[in-house]
Amino acid sequence: MKKLILLCFISFSFWSCTLDDDSDNFYYEFIPIENVSMPDSFTFGAVHTISYTYFRPSTCHVFRDLYYVPEDNTRTVAVINTVYEEGNCNPLTDELVERSFDFQPLENGTYIFKFWAGVDENDEDEFLVYEILVEE
Repeated sequence: MKKLILLCFISFSFWSCTLDDDSDNFYYEFIPIENVSMPDSFTFGAVHTISYTYFRPSTCHVFRDLYYVPEDNTRTVAVINTVYEEGNCNPLTDELVERSFDFQPLENGTYIFKFWAGVDENDEDEFLVYEILVEE
């Protein structure tokens, strides 16, 4: 009886595993930032909201995350979308998406924000650059 149960368990284990990948096919894509709304200056320790906009390229593009890399006093920012590879995607030409994030300066001086705005004709990255002074 124990051997029969073990044989059934092993058989069901093989049937429950499949090599077919039924999950959604997707990839990640950086989306250029079109416009940024920044304060003229930061107040040390205060929380500031930074707004940005980007165009959603298709109905298969969904906001995933914000690429945010702090390095010394420079912050590099880019939008990451998940792009679902479905056959029913429709291109969008004018769907402007507005989002924001909060920033709290914890050091005096100047912060430099570089928002990724795409690539130029030479395939070089372009950025919207803002230098913001921290006031006490």
